[in-house]
Amino acid sequence: MFPVSFAQRRLWFLSRLGETGSAYNCPLTTRISGPLDPRALAEALADLTTRHEVLRTVFPEVDGEPVQQVTERTPELPVTPTGEEELPAALAAEAGHHFDLTAELPLRAHLFSVGREEWVLSLVLHHIATDGWSWRPLLGDLATAYAARCSGAAPLFEPLPVQYRDYTLWQ
Repeated sequence: MFPVSFAQRRLWFLSRLGETGSAYNCPLTTRISGPLDPRALAEALADLTTRHEVLRTVFPEVDGEPVQQVTERTPELPVTPTGEEELPAALAAEAGHHFDLTAELPLRAHLFSVGREEWVLSLVLHHIATDGWSWRPLLGDLATAYAARCSGAAPLFEPLPVQYRDYTLWQ
């Protein structure tokens, strides 16, 4: 277990008050046209969370204080057939998810099948684990991992020089 950063402490506290709902969710939705391998995408999400440990971190309370607990869990990727008419409500439900930061990973993923070779991927991260600058490297790593998994291999990532917990220990 590791201490939380000042920003994580604030977000954790607000979440524990129960008044923020989905206000600190960072949703991203993308439409994918063409062939897609849901199994490879699920494996790529697991690769992403293995590489970026903050995505597999929960924030339980120990002696009245929040801590970071890095887990070995990876997000699930449910695949749901959905019509175009139902899609906006389904995406809103995903984006509006209320994270239990004490027990739940700060990343949710859901793949909607909306037609033959027509997909919509919903990713929702809680702000406790991401910021606006993080999307680009995360999506780049997800794309790299997906390409590798589609070819039957694990991605060849260089180890990250630091993880977020290193920052919190420094802070």
